[in-house]
Amino acid sequence: MRTPPLLVCCGLATLDVVQVVDHVPAPDEKLVAGDLDVSFGGPAANAAATAVALGVPAVLVTALGAGPVADLVRAGLVAAGVEVVDLLAGRPGSPAVSTVLVTRSTGERAVVSVNATGAGDLRGAADAVVDQVLARATAVLVDGHHLGAARVVAAAAHTRGIPVLLDGGSWKPGLEALIAHVDHAVLSADLAFPGVAGDGVLDAVAELGPGFVAQSAGGGPVRIRATSADGVRTSSVLQPPDVPASEVVDTLGAGDVLHGATAAALARGVDVRAALAEGVLRASESVRHRGALGWASGPRGSSTVRPSR
Repeated sequence: MRTPPLLVCCGLATLDVVQVVDHVPAPDEKLVAGDLDVSFGGPAANAAATAVALGVPAVLVTALGAGPVADLVRAGLVAAGVEVVDLLAGRPGSPAVSTVLVTRSTGERAVVSVNATGAGDLRGAADAVVDQVLARATAVLVDGHHLGAARVVAAAAHTRGIPVLLDGGSWKPGLEALIAHVDHAVLSADLAFPGVAGDGVLDAVAELGPGFVAQSAGGGPVRIRATSADGVRTSSVLQPPDVPASEVVDTLGAGDVLHGATAAALARGVDVRAALAEGVLRASESVRHRGALGWASGPRGSSTVRPSR
């Protein structure tokens, strides 16, 4: 009998304050936003919620703590069906607040956030829960935030033969040590490997251990490096479906949807290339809707004010 799928995501959860504007303000300029949305965000959090929306149960290992912002984020995650394992449970804490400006005409977004810089070293907390968290896991996603905890979870999963996917949004000091425990890495177009440029980024990441490395390019082709068991490396390209600029509502969270849908497919036992193809299709659809999860919960272009989340 096949094991029921369960995705474990380890990484960042934030409170996102998203405002839709006609343009990003210039210095000293004040704007009136057309729409406001307040909800949880963060790569791992959005990936977990994406998996749940696709019918794959998900556990999010993150750092929230106790406080009003943490309560808002936790409530939103629970409402989305995500099980939360809080590495700061019982301690004061406040997730990062991300300020997001979405340009109405293009769907492009500008984001300001402190990310996970204030959470501290969470390796001990992760060690205490990792066996329980991975007991039923069929895939793991790490987003490069909370690096100490992510290394504990990824290393334990790798040892157990559970596939580990990296959401490589940006390079962070120490990321190479995490990548050593990763089976599949899907990188954003913005990831800058130190001292490496262009296609060399894919090969540099592959040298650190992952057998499958891909890099997205917005709506452009996804480049892939795959290394066989005997060390032969091949290159290929995955072409996303065309999304006309006139249909792009919001690019916020599209990368998180890509990684979450890919990880959900891996959790169901799908081959990594086919899983990535599923992720690309979901991400391409997501930009036609408002927010990271608009494709799953509302009509195209809808936006709501959700301060209770």
